[in-house]
This record gives sequence, structure tokens and C-alpha cells, in this order.
Amino acid sequence: MKTRLALLLTLIFSVASTVPSFAASDRFALVIGNAKYPDAEAPLKEPINDAREVADELKRDGFSVDIGENLTGDTMRRAFDRLYGKIKPGSVVLVFFSGFGVQSSRQSFMIPVDAQIWTEADVRRDGFSLETILGEINNRGAGVKIALIDASRRNPFERRFRSFSAGLAPVIAPNGTLVMYSAALSSVISDNGGDHSLFVQELLKEIRVPDLMAEETLNRTRVGVTRASRSEQVPWISSSLAEDFSFIPGSGGGGPRPSGPTVANLPPPLPDSPQPPQAPRYNPPQPPPLADLPAPKPPAETVAPPLEQPSNNTGNNSSSSQLALADDPTIKSLTAKIADNPDDVSALYRRGQVYASKGAYSLAIKDFDDTIRINPRDVEALNNRCWARTVVGDLQAALKDCNEALRLRPNFVDALDSRGLVNLKSGATRNAIIDFDAALKINPRLTSSLYGRGLAKQRNGSISEGNLDISNAKAMDPNIVQEFASYGVH
Repeated sequence: MKTRLALLLTLIFSVASTVPSFAASDRFALVIGNAKYPDAEAPLKEPINDAREVADELKRDGFSVDIGENLTGDTMRRAFDRLYGKIKPGSVVLVFFSGFGVQSSRQSFMIPVDAQIWTEADVRRDGFSLETILGEINNRGAGVKIALIDASRRNPFERRFRSFSAGLAPVIAPNGTLVMYSAALSSVISDNGGDHSLFVQELLKEIRVPDLMAEETLNRTRVGVTRASRSEQVPWISSSLAEDFSFIPGSGGGGPRPSGPTVANLPPPLPDSPQPPQAPRYNPPQPPPLADLPAPKPPAETVAPPLEQPSNNTGNNSSSSQLALADDPTIKSLTAKIADNPDDVSALYRRGQVYASKGAYSLAIKDFDDTIRINPRDVEALNNRCWARTVVGDLQAALKDCNEALRLRPNFVDALDSRGLVNLKSGATRNAIIDFDAALKINPRLTSSLYGRGLAKQRNGSISEGNLDISNAKAMDPNIVQEFASYGVH
């Protein structure tokens, strides 16, 4: 009997030794909350509180946690280097980021607070690629890699690109990786105005449930966010985990996983339970304090007849183009949201951006009209409508939009650039030069203002100065001539 008992205990301990324990010494997390972006109208309310709550919970769950708040590019780089240095073969490594994220070249980039982003190339220079980070963590030998990214926010950078994709991109991650975004791919959400994001509220609720595998924890988070937002926010999950893992130590085992669909492929939950009260979808921003330097004096509201014919690229000239737009997956998704809630200001603004990027300016203007109707102080929508109206030749209305944007936010560089284009197309070359000068003082690398100033100087008689500006702009962006031609400026 004793012999059998000894053999049984030996067998139990032998099997147990093959199951990953994921002890505290094997769990490492980097938690980042970035809120104070100088380019944003005001600091974000949620990231710092969210990062602190997530860090505290992960510490309780046995993680060795490094937390960073309002990290610059240098401090983010050092934080990731510290994380890489801790990793042991088979470790569990988790990255949580809350702040602004930008999609570029089909990758998602986490943005530090001091990023200087004016072109898409700047995103790749100053941002931190999620794919690159997960790849480095994998190369260091981590067994389980988890990334929780709450960065699908409407941000101040994307409006600076004439063609772009909003939100985050699907990630191509190594095996053994679990990735969750707070919202669907290529979609943006507005902060709810509270102390914590809806995503983090639901995430913490599920992490604290014992005996849940990580995939189930995140899937339940997805269900909670979807229901609480009434399907306006649906988190995205991608998983290639090869072994089970639970956030609460000791509640999960290891070994091969059963076959079946990943969490990302599960159908969205049905709203079959009573809905909790919905948080306000939008909080109108307050006007920022006046800048130290006075804004350039607005030109008179009377403009001369345009020198160029309005662009014919309105995107509405044929039924085939309308069908192509209607079939665009991003537009279809946004249109469905607007059908459910005609006052969804985030969806209206985003669809307007997509229409404008595809040359459907009339449709873009209509969406910006609705955005401004809901929030007349939305300077970004005012600027975008100014630019779209300029392209189609509605210069009087465009000038009013740009002037209003600059009244609400003096020295708003994007509106200065747009108003410069209005004045250039209207023949008010001196006013165009003033606006482009002001924009270039704020951002000397703004190619559109440099090229526009060159054209304005040429038309104002300063041929050699204009040629120099145009030459420098072409060197910075070889496509700038074609871009201005698409606006009806040659």
C-alpha cells in the first residue's frame, strides 16, 4: 500500500512539474498611461487613472509591474528596454497602453506625448510599433505575450494627413500572443468623460473573476463593453495562444489548447439583457485659452472670384462611384452606426473624413454639417469643412469656417493652412502669404503651406522667392504638385 501511494505521489509531482506555474517572478508588465499631448485641445481624462488601476490589479495578480505616465519618446524607449531586460524563457509579458494610437502602413503605433507628427512618415519615426514590440518580446523568449491597447481615440494627428486610415490596424503577432484593442479595427471612439474608460471598467471586472482563462477574460470584457455601449463600441481580439493562462495565479493550468475558433471569430453578443444607462456619447470641448501670440488678422469676408475651376472630383458624379462608396467597409460600418443614432458625432465626423479622403467632398461636407450642428465649437470639423468647401470652390463659406475655427482656437495651424488655400484660390495672394507664413512659423515642415506660399509669392510678383519655396516643398514631398492639382490649384 505504501509503495502504491509513493508511486502515485511521484506521478502527481511529475505531472505537476510539467505544468507552467507562471509564478510572480515569471510575470512582467509594462503599463503606460499617456494623457498630456501638447497637440490635443486638453489632457485626456482617462489614461492616467486607467493605467494606475490596471497596474494595481496586475500587482495583485502576481505581476512585476513597471508603470509610466505621460512618457516621452525617450522614456518610452527606456521603459521597453527595461521590460526586455527582465524577460526569461517562458515568461508571461503584458503590455498595457492607454493614450493616442495611429495606424500607418498597416501597423498600429503607440504615440508618446512629445511626438511631432505632421506627416505619415513622422508616425513611423516617433511612434512605437506594436508588431515590433511583440516581436522583440518573443525574441527574448517570452512564452505568453499579451497586449491590451486602449488607443482607438479620435486624435489630433490624423487630420494632418490628406489620406489616412483612422483607428488601429490588425496586428501580425508571433505565436503565443493575445492582443485586444478597445474598439474595432479602423474605428475611433470618444472618451466618455468619466474617470475611467468603459474598456478598462469591464476589463478589471473580468480580470478579478477567478478560474478564467485569459481568452475567456477578454471575451467577457468584449461582451461587457459591447452591451454597455449598445454595440457602439466593440473591442477587437486576436489570439494565437498555444497554452492556457489565467490572470489569477494558480487558477489556470497549461498544456495543449482544444481546437476551435479563436475569440476574434466569435459572433458579437446579442443584446438580450437589460441595458445599463449609457454614458454621454459626447462632451463638447471648452474653448482653449488664447495663445500668447495674437492670431493673424483675418482677411475680409469678401473674396474675389476664384482663379481655378472647382475640382470635379466630388465622388458623386456617377451611380457607380456612389455604389463603390456604399460598399466601402469603413463607410458601411459608420453608416450603420449613424442609422442607429443620427447624432453619433464621432461616426459623423469620421465618415466625413473618409468621404473627403476618397474625393466625395459633397458627402463629406454634409457629414461635417451635421457634426457642427451637434457641436458648433468643433474646430476640427470646422477646419475640415473649410478645406472641403475650398476644394469644391465654395470659397465664401469656406472662409467663414476657417475664420470661426481660428476664432475658437487662435494659431490653429491646420486652419491657417486651410485658410491660406482659400485665399490662394480666391486670388487674395497677400492674405494667403500671411496665413502660410503663420503656419510655417508653427511648423516649418508643413509642406502644403510651403508649396502654397510659393504659388502665392509667384502670383504676387515675387518669382524667385516663390520658386525657392516650391523647390523646397517638392524636395520634401514629390507628390505635392499632384496634391494641389487635386484641389484645383495649378
